Amino acid sequence: MSEHAPVILDIAGTALTDDDRRRLRHPLTGGMILFTRNWIDRRHLTELTAEVKSIRPDVLITVDHEGGRVQRFRTDGFTHLPAMREFGELWMRDAMRAVDAATSAGYVLGAELRACGVELSYTPVVDLDHGRSQVVGDRAFHRDPRVVAILAQALAMGLLRAGMANCGKHFPAHGYAVADSHVARAVDDRTLQQILDEDAKPYDWLSTALTCVMPAHVTFPQVDAVPAGFSSRWLKEILRGRLGYTGAICCDDLSMEGARVAGSAVDAGIAALNAGCDLVLLCNQSKVDGGRPVDVLLDGLAEALAQGRWQADANSETRRLELLPQSSPLPWDELMHQPTYQNALERLP
Repeated sequence: MSEHAPVILDIAGTALTDDDRRRLRHPLTGGMILFTRNWIDRRHLTELTAEVKSIRPDVLITVDHEGGRVQRFRTDGFTHLPAMREFGELWMRDAMRAVDAATSAGYVLGAELRACGVELSYTPVVDLDHGRSQVVGDRAFHRDPRVVAILAQALAMGLLRAGMANCGKHFPAHGYAVADSHVARAVDDRTLQQILDEDAKPYDWLSTALTCVMPAHVTFPQVDAVPAGFSSRWLKEILRGRLGYTGAICCDDLSMEGARVAGSAVDAGIAALNAGCDLVLLCNQSKVDGGRPVDVLLDGLAEALAQGRWQADANSETRRLELLPQSSPLPWDELMHQPTYQNALERLP
């Protein structure tokens, strides 16, 4: 086992191949991300996650499952969760009801995923809704950072009740940049003070509540020449130093267009780890050339580690392990009859 297992990878299909099993055993593999293409039904998902854990008990099984248009599992009993903007709209009518609804959504989301063996969802989105970013859009709670922080904390409380950690994204801001960093290079020209006064405020107020933070593949040229996930200024100096954050930092997908400024996936991974990320994601590359890009990343990072181009960090590994659930999940059939779960369903907007 490595002193530090930073890579979160994916699989191409609905079942593990021998190559998938080999990659899961790689000492630098610390997590796995699931997509809709990996989904058949609840029973299949539960068996798939159990097989992953039988190969690597310490691997963190994750998914992008926020609600609204970003929800990977939607059939076979999974609750269709509202987009986060609905909680912000409810806030304008009844603030305390919105807090309760967001907590309920976090519990439903976390409990349903955990019943199927999924251990972390990359949520809540704490970007502000500036009305400029299509990729953020209704995934944001509100325009006001105070409302965003309160509703994000409520959602995190619900996740915690289900025994799930949380991941605030996209630090420090993705709501102001117009471009979608999945397919283009996103730029935010505001000053550091403007960003700290508005978009980064929730990270300050939630510095103890957030267990993981995902930086934005957005470049803020007035602060640093590289996107936030590759910037030690943003991650070490501002997020950890100025805002006091102590949890895990997970770099967004290294295959996104917004990450290309850092070079190849291996170069980007090294840059992210040196900048202060504890974890790096590589998504959708298991479908390319038999997953060769995944092997290139794992082997490239291993070689770079041996050459001293990045350092294995025991503190990073501790932060990764702290994202693993500390409790046993309720099996699905028990969950369906649990009063807390039934109540939470009724309180969704």
